[in-house]
Amino acid sequence: MAKMVQGETGDWEIVIGMEIHAQISIESKLFSGASTKFGAAPNTQVSLVDAAMPGMLPVLNEKCVEQAVRTGLGLNSQINTYSVFARKNYFYPDLPQGYQISQFEDPIVGKGEIEIDLPDGNVKNIGITRLHLEQDAGKSVHDQHPKKTYVDLNRSGCALMEIVSEPDISGPEEATAYLSKIRMILRYLETCDGNMDEGSMRADVNISVRKPGDALGTRAEIKNVNSLKAVQQCIEFEARRQVDLIEDGEKVAQETRLWDPVKLETRSMRSKEDAHDYRYFPDPDLLPLTFKQSWVDEIKQTLPELPDQKKHRFMNDFALSRYDASVLIAERSRADYYEDVAQERDTKLAANWVINELLGILRKNDKTLEESPISAEQLGALIALISDDTISGKIAKDVFAEMFSSGKSAATIVDEKGLKQVTDTGAIETIIDEVLAENPDNVAAYKGGKDKLFGFFVGQVMKKSQGKANPAAVNKLLKGKLG
Repeated sequence: MAKMVQGETGDWEIVIGMEIHAQISIESKLFSGASTKFGAAPNTQVSLVDAAMPGMLPVLNEKCVEQAVRTGLGLNSQINTYSVFARKNYFYPDLPQGYQISQFEDPIVGKGEIEIDLPDGNVKNIGITRLHLEQDAGKSVHDQHPKKTYVDLNRSGCALMEIVSEPDISGPEEATAYLSKIRMILRYLETCDGNMDEGSMRADVNISVRKPGDALGTRAEIKNVNSLKAVQQCIEFEARRQVDLIEDGEKVAQETRLWDPVKLETRSMRSKEDAHDYRYFPDPDLLPLTFKQSWVDEIKQTLPELPDQKKHRFMNDFALSRYDASVLIAERSRADYYEDVAQERDTKLAANWVINELLGILRKNDKTLEESPISAEQLGALIALISDDTISGKIAKDVFAEMFSSGKSAATIVDEKGLKQVTDTGAIETIIDEVLAENPDNVAAYKGGKDKLFGFFVGQVMKKSQGKANPAAVNKLLKGKLG
């Protein structure tokens, strides 16, 4: 269902295409041996090739090609065994060559498709137009001097995969779901770390509006958006801006705009170039890139189980809801943790404990799953104690909190604190008799039709047993006594 913007003349449809720039996880650059490590001092990871010194020739990094092919396979896309590097000509202070080595007419990866899960529970397929390899530019730094801009070329020449979508995205929710899914796939494949805050993944968001059923409108490109929240906010602002312009009798300019995260608005950066403005031509220093299909097939054999495959397996094999499965597969390490917890145990109960209890307490304590003091084996052992009625679900939560703070096992805590559940019906019956004897008026009221008092009796029995009485046994015996 397309996302609509309400204007004075009725509904307007938002149409979005995205270009995601993902830096390849690799130790050296696309055409040089310079390091790609993040956080180094400015201009300390720049080879003569990256600085565009005269006479320096690019040498293609084979591992970057392999990572691009691997990503293309993960995006269910066509792999082209013949591709061409081209020069994309434009001037920028942090682009030493005066051109960027990219791919244009013949990219390494062609059309594909991925599946995204929407907040309303529906699933939508988004088309991939292409993935091409290109080198990154440097970085202009504007906040180091009141009157000067500094240039850091550490990023110059880093290998990027530009993943271009079809204009199949229909609103901010779909856009963030798409970006999240792409990042998830790349992390599973280990071809990009997806760290948007470090700049290793950025999105250019192309936005236009139209009346439903009309031809595509004029698009504006929001450049280098670096968070999911910013993607959502910039789409909401830009769609409204375009609708207001058109309804006021003005035209939307085809231009590149920037997102201002402080003022929460887009602003014009430059007029949007068309392909011919870049004067693309094959790079004379690089031969066409060719490889055999057998090499692609070998790479395909090394792919991990990808997010959608894992999600459907969790739904089918573990009887999980689509929502629970989607939460668990969001990170590969999380999915692996869950599978270890659920092994030979109640899979739904395991999912509830990982999603609600574990992820909740980690978030509250600002810890990652890797920093969790509770291992998958320990959480699985706690769930086993619930399943075999050694402890109740309520006591399990107290044990879990103790496990998190102390690092002790569930069994140790249960033994030390004497928390084993009372399942002996005789002992429970004795407690029930005491409760009923202490509350004759409530017993009479219950028998007179006040059914809601049943919960009161259950609570009193659990209180007397210090929470140790088996809840199912308490309910069954109480109904018998009061019946």
